[in-house]
Amino acid sequence: MNRIGMIAVGALVALMVAASTMFIVDQRQVAVVFALGEIKEVITEPGLKFKLPPPFQNVVFLDKRIQTLDNSENRPIFTAEKKSLVIDWMVKWRIAEPRQFIRNNGTDYRNLENRLGPVVQAAFNEEITRRNVSGVLSVEREKVMRDVLARLSDEAKAFGIEVIDVRIKRVDFVADITDSVFKRMESERKRVANELRSQGMAEAERIRADADRQREVIVAEAYRDAQKVKGDGEAKATALYGEAFGRDPQFAQFYRSLEAYRASFRNRSDVIVVDPNLEFFRAMRGAGK
Repeated sequence: MNRIGMIAVGALVALMVAASTMFIVDQRQVAVVFALGEIKEVITEPGLKFKLPPPFQNVVFLDKRIQTLDNSENRPIFTAEKKSLVIDWMVKWRIAEPRQFIRNNGTDYRNLENRLGPVVQAAFNEEITRRNVSGVLSVEREKVMRDVLARLSDEAKAFGIEVIDVRIKRVDFVADITDSVFKRMESERKRVANELRSQGMAEAERIRADADRQREVIVAEAYRDAQKVKGDGEAKATALYGEAFGRDPQFAQFYRSLEAYRASFRNRSDVIVVDPNLEFFRAMRGAGK
């Protein structure tokens, strides 16, 4: 019984030792075989692989897919015209030389990101300081990304990686610059609005002046025509009066006296203190005749 148990234990140990010598490499990974702390072999092909059992050899897996590095610090960068910009960038990279990667960064990707981030920021600093704000925002934005990518392509070899792409996600002014830009935009809009208002007021004054001039001309022409019509009517009335009064001068004189009385005594309260023998009352005195 003890012999069977020993055989079972030996078989189990042999199985564990055999299992420790086998490992599977995924197609998304790179396997690095270490022998006593030194890199023995780098395996890039997927499948079942073999190695010596620990502690003679051990395996570390590295992800060979494309990784993303985002900037963690928003430091302002000065342009050629001394304007401060904050660049939010992104870098796509992947492992190209596993041996070099491990020698420089170990197996923790955070070590690489901590070292690569300042390098990328420095590359952006060199490119941004050579350009003005309009170039960074629109005209030369693509060229900035291409130039930074070209700078990183050589420096990335020391890290054992390959930089695939560099992108500028966002470009902002720093807080005080943003406030000044907004204030300048606001003042510019107010200036345009005031200019439009002044133009509108000037146009309104011109229209009102033209309307007043036309009104004055129309009123003057109407008054002229009215006076002409009135003059023609008075002339005709005078001719008719003259013709009528010429037929009977005494009646004409009597009619004029009545008109004078009507004009003098319009109201019952009108009182005139005069001599009744005046010529003005001759028509009254001669009423019987």
